[in-house]
Amino acid sequence: MKKYDSFLLVAHRFVLSVLVAVLCLSASCNNGNVAAERDGALPVDTSKIEIPAKINGRTERLITHVGYTVSYNSVWKIPNWVAYELTAAEVAGDLPRKDKFVPDPQVPENETAYTEDYKGSGYDRGHMAPAADMKWSKQAMEESFYLSNICPQNPNLNGGIWKSLEEQTRDLATQKGTIYVVCGPIVSGNYQTIGDGKVAVSAGFFKVLLQKNSSGWHAIAFKFDNVSGSRLLSTYALSVDELERLTGIDFFPQLPDEVENSVESEVDFFQWNVSK
Repeated sequence: MKKYDSFLLVAHRFVLSVLVAVLCLSASCNNGNVAAERDGALPVDTSKIEIPAKINGRTERLITHVGYTVSYNSVWKIPNWVAYELTAAEVAGDLPRKDKFVPDPQVPENETAYTEDYKGSGYDRGHMAPAADMKWSKQAMEESFYLSNICPQNPNLNGGIWKSLEEQTRDLATQKGTIYVVCGPIVSGNYQTIGDGKVAVSAGFFKVLLQKNSSGWHAIAFKFDNVSGSRLLSTYALSVDELERLTGIDFFPQLPDEVENSVESEVDFFQWNVSK
């Protein structure tokens, strides 16, 4: 073999060895990143992390208030979803309940429900973002009574297991520091309506909770029929993946894919400390 050919062979082998080393290092780093994401070690932008993705094929007007964000459905005249961050400091607020239901000023008059629609209907004006979560701000409290945050809700559900989950969510925020909440109605294809405004009566309701603790990110979902009755809270639980298939809503799209796929497939009461 000529010296020139020998030199080319050595150079070729050197280049190949460098490429292999780079590829191995890259794979190692990627595997490390995946593990870190699952462990919650990588930074995640938590600003508005509770906001779901845009819903395909559904009317929605996105409205931001001080204490919550609402995706408002002008056909149903109730929200698609309501989302907010709840902190321990907010739970410690002590402002009194306002208790005055009014149309949302950011919803056009011809698209809003009115309090008269609920009168004599047999349904409560059920909060999605509860007033008791808004005691940290006078404006947040007042805005929680906007009808864009309200749905026709069975009185027994509203004052029973739904209220219990609201209370336990506040306890969780106190324990964990921060809980991200998304809730809303589950409207069937042949839904009934109430009032002259034809406000949609949903078949059920959902609530999704997200937290980050020392072991990483965790999520859990709950689904309730809009009827009387109460069971153990654990019987209403399901994975976020299951709820996404039921509602057509993509929750927590800001999470890295590896983290989102992991947390949305679990139902782990050990992470939540709720009464089962």
